[in-house]
Amino acid sequence: MAREVRPGHIDLKALDFSKDFVWGVSTAAYQTEGGYSEDDKGPSIWDEFVSLKGKVYQGHHGKQACDFYNRYREDILLMKSMNIKNFRFSLAWTRILPHGTGRVNPKGLEFYDRVIDFCLECGITPWVTLYHWDLPQSLENQGGWANRNILEWFENYAAVCAKHFGDRVRNWMVLNEPMVFTGAGYFLGVHAPGRKGLKNFLPAAHHAAMCQAIGGRVLRTLVPNAHVGTTFSCSQITPLSQRRKDLKAAAVADALLNRLFIEPSLGMGYPTESAPVLKRIEKYVHPGDIETCTFDFDFIGIQNYTREVVKHSFTVPYLRAKIVKATRRKVRTTLMDWEVYPPSIYNMILKFASYKGVKKVIVTENGAAFEDHIDQGEVVDSERTRFLQEYLQQVLKAKREGHNVAGYFVWTFTDNFEWAEGYYPRFGLVHVDFATQKRTLKASGKWYARFLAPTKAAGTP
Repeated sequence: MAREVRPGHIDLKALDFSKDFVWGVSTAAYQTEGGYSEDDKGPSIWDEFVSLKGKVYQGHHGKQACDFYNRYREDILLMKSMNIKNFRFSLAWTRILPHGTGRVNPKGLEFYDRVIDFCLECGITPWVTLYHWDLPQSLENQGGWANRNILEWFENYAAVCAKHFGDRVRNWMVLNEPMVFTGAGYFLGVHAPGRKGLKNFLPAAHHAAMCQAIGGRVLRTLVPNAHVGTTFSCSQITPLSQRRKDLKAAAVADALLNRLFIEPSLGMGYPTESAPVLKRIEKYVHPGDIETCTFDFDFIGIQNYTREVVKHSFTVPYLRAKIVKATRRKVRTTLMDWEVYPPSIYNMILKFASYKGVKKVIVTENGAAFEDHIDQGEVVDSERTRFLQEYLQQVLKAKREGHNVAGYFVWTFTDNFEWAEGYYPRFGLVHVDFATQKRTLKASGKWYARFLAPTKAAGTP
């Protein structure tokens, strides 16, 4: 018998949140679609990165992933059966513009037409992310996000998408987690395109901050009645101690991980007072850029999984701050070595909702990777169910206190390609056998379906 960690009795219902609260699931193109070279799709930076030795767990890649490119109808029908009414997915830039600019690929547009139309046919509202980390490799060859020309490249891409899909898609997110794709991809080198150092990170971050506003303006202009947001990774930052050096280190980490992109969008500029290293970004700021970064988003998407405990570290250049790993703190963790700390999502909702100019917050990602157990064909993942219930309690707490949190999307629908970690960590509500592509609804998925199930009015047979 497989070991089962039973969730505590948490009596939650979707209607506890409000009748108009938005419930859904989130995915991303490179992590699920596969079909990496089908129908004239061009190569992205992740197509290139996975081919580099030692960059991805056991040499895994996204060439097939979940084969959503061919199985989208099956997956959307499964969503429908689970009472999921909102589906967040991203567009692959190189399916639509194989070389990043220039020729538009009609086959790529047709694929997303089919996905969007089938969602609508099934009563599922599409929520589209313009950019979820898969930059065209041809643009990276010209400097990628570190090249100021990305402003024009991205504006053109956004316009193509808005003009073609805007008649059916109202809900848009411009960027997915700009701190992660610039930090991991252009500073640490652990994600595509694998570049390192401040000389790459600072211009990439500044250009991304401008692009999220540029994309917002394109969507607002070209899509009738557009509902436009963007999404930020965020983690509660806790100092290891109340020593002055640890408090200062925590402030630096908070500025970089939580404030770097939201504050420019609100016209506040970069948080240089808390993270002096960011003063070096001024080298890349042209007259008018800070104004360009500003955009009045309809919502801010926050993506929270954990908290980070931070201490002072003299050995870490520029930052003098270091994250204390969760396993060393002997706390409850996920397979990603992330602490399970439900109050973090409550605190992040409050942090972002408290900014003047933020109209509402939507949790656009939250979920966990645990070791699933298969018992007589059933996927037992009670730890994930417990995680979702505990974090949702905190979301409900924030909502009942009057903070404007308006929706929640689980990361993720199906197990998928989890970037540098490959297929090892499974976040899905649906188990995928990647050898056969068989889908199996996990216990957590069954719980979410029951949670979302419409309740009958009193006296209804």
